[in-house]
Amino acid sequence: MLGSDRGLTAVEARERRQQYGANAIVETPPSPWWDLVRDTATDPMLWFLAATSVLYAVVGETGEAVILAVALVPLVGMDFFLHRRSQASAEGLRTRLAQRALVVRDGRRVEVNALDVVPGDLAIVGSSEPFPADGLVVAGAELQADESTLTGEAYPVSKHALEHPAARDDELLVETRHWGFAGTRLLTGEALVRIVFTGAETLYGEIVRSAVRGQRAPTPLQTAIKHLVGMLLTIAAVICVILAAVRLRQGYGWLDALVSAVTLAVAALPEEFPVIFTFFLGVGVFRLARRQALVRRAVSVENIGRVTTICSDKTGTITEGRLRLTHLRPASGLDDAALLRVAALASRADSGDPLDGAVFLRAGALAMRLDGVERLATFPFTERRKRETAIVRDEHGAVFALTKGAAETILAMCEASDAERSRAADEVAVLAGEGHKVLACAWQPTTLPGGAGGEPAAGFRLAGLLAFEDPVREGVPEAVRACRSAGIHAIMVTGDHPATAGAVAREIGLGGPAPRVVTGDEMEQLAARGEAERLTEVDVIARATPSQKLTLVRGLQAAGQIVAVTGDGVNDVPALQAADVGIAMGERGTRSAREVAAIVLLDDNFRTIVGAIGEGRQLFTNLRTSFQYLLMIHAPFVVSALAIPLLGYPLLYLPVHIVWIELIIHPSALLVFQELPAGPLRRVVAPQRVVLFRGRDWALMALVGGIITATVILAYVRSVGAPEGTEHARAAALATLALASGGLTAALSRLGTRAAWLVSAATVASAILLVQTPPLARALHLAPLHPEDWMLAAAGALPALLSLGLVLGRGSRAGKKAGDDAGGSA
Repeated sequence: MLGSDRGLTAVEARERRQQYGANAIVETPPSPWWDLVRDTATDPMLWFLAATSVLYAVVGETGEAVILAVALVPLVGMDFFLHRRSQASAEGLRTRLAQRALVVRDGRRVEVNALDVVPGDLAIVGSSEPFPADGLVVAGAELQADESTLTGEAYPVSKHALEHPAARDDELLVETRHWGFAGTRLLTGEALVRIVFTGAETLYGEIVRSAVRGQRAPTPLQTAIKHLVGMLLTIAAVICVILAAVRLRQGYGWLDALVSAVTLAVAALPEEFPVIFTFFLGVGVFRLARRQALVRRAVSVENIGRVTTICSDKTGTITEGRLRLTHLRPASGLDDAALLRVAALASRADSGDPLDGAVFLRAGALAMRLDGVERLATFPFTERRKRETAIVRDEHGAVFALTKGAAETILAMCEASDAERSRAADEVAVLAGEGHKVLACAWQPTTLPGGAGGEPAAGFRLAGLLAFEDPVREGVPEAVRACRSAGIHAIMVTGDHPATAGAVAREIGLGGPAPRVVTGDEMEQLAARGEAERLTEVDVIARATPSQKLTLVRGLQAAGQIVAVTGDGVNDVPALQAADVGIAMGERGTRSAREVAAIVLLDDNFRTIVGAIGEGRQLFTNLRTSFQYLLMIHAPFVVSALAIPLLGYPLLYLPVHIVWIELIIHPSALLVFQELPAGPLRRVVAPQRVVLFRGRDWALMALVGGIITATVILAYVRSVGAPEGTEHARAAALATLALASGGLTAALSRLGTRAAWLVSAATVASAILLVQTPPLARALHLAPLHPEDWMLAAAGALPALLSLGLVLGRGSRAGKKAGDDAGGSA
């Protein structure tokens, strides 16, 4: 049935439809918008913020309730956007598929829905039409297909009818040139295709399943923040209950106790943390965009900062991707022109392959004429064969087979003496060792016009070697050095000869003077033997195919690495999806690769990847600094609010005071620290797990927060006996807290940005204005302070700021030394 022109009957088609199911290559959800709403609503942080907003509204804090409700909008929007992008990825893949198909049923050509195509159908695919499923081409002439969605390559691929399939061990062996794949389209001719695989069994269907499978777990940073917020929420609840109990014990009624507890809850509830996290992610997206890295999932700004291994393509990412034919090494008895003629005849001017383009550019420069030569057959390059062969008839009527491809492959097909093979192999080693991409060319006369006997695989005569150069992109060596100093392991993945790949690695400083190079097959063997840990010692994967990237990514992850991988074709989609950070190429990447990737490089430059990692690490540093500020100012705020009533005094903070302090805290945490610039790329300790604060950090925050808390309480107690009484004491405590906040902002930011200067100055100015202006002070239930009160307020906050400055300065010097040591020892 394979080679016949008989299609299925209607009865056979119905039976096979029941047996194999619909040709649903990309499944369509029944209610995509409802799925989006459901997935977005599963985020518990959104419910927490909504409940907090309701609480504020219940106690009359309408302003705070509105602020929280507004803060929910970007959070919901971001979750909604991320889930929508996941759907858009599948929709983007679906646009490549056939909607209708022309098949032979009951001896007639009929048009059916593509979902009704079944295995065994005989489909008729015309020019510019997509293949409805995976099938074997059984008839057709001058066929070319666009397979860029699967391979990432833009040039057309020749397709040939299958006449006599080879079998081995009862398994049908068919080369890709005989296959038509779903998701690709026929460019020229009309093909009869016997359908073999449909739906999820197609190659495209397998890629789609990989792209949309499963839900993404919360990132480690999100988990760490949720744990922190949960701990703070528990502490806040305990403090509020204690305050209510104290007020009841002191003789105040239930209503007073409830209002006091809820008022304190307004200050104690840690609603800022998730809001700041979301805000900082948005800032990170913007900062990465300025570095030519388009972030498609905001949380990837966090993930990329944790990367420990980068698996990068060589061509177009580390190098410019602009090949030039720079060296011709003709075989004995031939000259440069003869070698170049063989190379040009074995190439296709319209293929889009940069190697072919470089050959014809050099031929054009020599004014070489190829008129009168008729191409009878083409056997295009495949990853398995590693060569391309053409059968041509020259202007004199003679027929020749000409081939070019990987040097070791072509040499094995040639009839040559041992001395000739040795000389050629030595020349290949020299050229490859200089960083050139080396191809060999060969030819032979043939009596089989049109390739009737298949592609010749032996009996060739060596024509010579071609050496191509692909310059390294600007800034790549510096980026590699930055990776090494930061403890990031870079692996170059290429299809080049190991010697060529090693030379490029040495040129960019990858792996030092002796980079460790293995082939793609050797890498797969390491992974199969369970020796994934050894992959962390490899610098270059040579002779690699795109399908081997997934094995590399999974092996590195099994070894505990956080992996970023680059890709540009649909066959890179599984690796992009499996990686912790998938990075697609914006200039040459396919849409499907860009859809599933977390980040798209707008300039396809390795340097941009390293810069993006630096921004991700700076985001984490800035976020930690903002959280440190919140904890060190919130702790004195909440503890002093509890301590003063415990000491028998009236409530320290009224609702209007809490609003004032919150108006200081929020812009400080949101605006100041997100602008801190990224410094040199530093080494990250234990990136597999995120720890917001270590023991030393908690000790520092406890020290500074304790000093500020004691200063605020002492300021209140010292001033409560003044003629103005409670109003004067509250003013002293609030002034001390405001000055401490301004000082913390200045110390933590080191006044490194304009926002730091403005917010710090505005914080101090607001305290002076609100306390020292009598009408404003009376409205806030405060009394103006005396000069000595301000001096004591400033002096009280000074010890905390000095201790913070000393620790920060010592940590900065230690961090710089650690970075220098890492760079020197790598």
